[in-house]
Amino acid sequence: MKKVVTFGEIMLRLTPPGNLRFSQANSFDVVYGGGESNVASSLATFGLPAEFVTRLPDNDIGRCALGELRKRGVQTDNIAWGGERLGIYFLEIGAVSRGSKVVYDRAHSAISTIQKGMIDWEEVFADAQWFHWTGITPAISQGAADATKEAIEAANELGITVSTDLNYRAKLWNYGKQPGDVMPELVEGCDIILGNEEDAEKHFGIHPDQVDVTQGGTVESEAYRATCEQLYERFPRSKKIITTLRGSISASHNTWSGVLYNGEEFLTTDTYDITHIVDRVGGGDSFMAGLIYGLITFDGDDQKALDFAVAASCLKHTIYGDANLSTVEEVEKLMGGDASGRVSR
Repeated sequence: MKKVVTFGEIMLRLTPPGNLRFSQANSFDVVYGGGESNVASSLATFGLPAEFVTRLPDNDIGRCALGELRKRGVQTDNIAWGGERLGIYFLEIGAVSRGSKVVYDRAHSAISTIQKGMIDWEEVFADAQWFHWTGITPAISQGAADATKEAIEAANELGITVSTDLNYRAKLWNYGKQPGDVMPELVEGCDIILGNEEDAEKHFGIHPDQVDVTQGGTVESEAYRATCEQLYERFPRSKKIITTLRGSISASHNTWSGVLYNGEEFLTTDTYDITHIVDRVGGGDSFMAGLIYGLITFDGDDQKALDFAVAASCLKHTIYGDANLSTVEEVEKLMGGDASGRVSR
């Protein structure tokens, strides 16, 4: 089977143990992760060949990140070495009414100094069927945006499916460009688009219907139809528009579902009630990996692919760290209605 390629930044994540605040921490737990590397790790765990492309500093920390990817079975043959440092982010995990908090320390990271021509995309895509990127990467620097565009154009020329998770990050767009200056041209080359109402507004000026996404538990899926339809019309190449629906009852208790619009059908899923979240970071990445897996393996069954994606990302909320380490069998067990959590002997 041909591989799935993802491109972006992997970072060092430093987290106070348990639910300690930054001010209480005497030590930090170490995790390596990032949007696109999380997708690759999850796909490799599902058994699909997956490759992650990035730029890493040629030092011990860069090699530790590489080792984490290889441990998960991710291919890393086309990583560009160079730059000053690996980006860092500090995560304070919230609980109940106290939300989680992220502090970035990623200025001058290796990926921020990547340039066009550093990656041989024809070689990368020689045995690929799918390319995935997120809106985080072009937000990092002009060079990262240029490299993303270069990759999308190469994938389009080779007939490779291209997907994106729009992933608006307000703290990252600080190199003189606004999302609206960069993202539309990149998304025009995409077949599969994952995004929510904030992504649509911040990147493309699409103003969806008013929806409640922060309070009250279950989110009404029908409220997102207009956003999906407008994105589908705005980007003629797109074949599917997908949105995750998170209802935030507290930092520890969310509801979780999704919708998919393919130009004809507006598909919805059951809603999962996630009552004791272990780690919600990477929830969207695990959904995207589940969706890619489903669209590749379920023979055009959009509903089954969407159901698999939601179940996979539901399980991710029970796993510490950035990446989803759930297997296909575990996801399918949850899809089948078994949420008992009983010991498997």
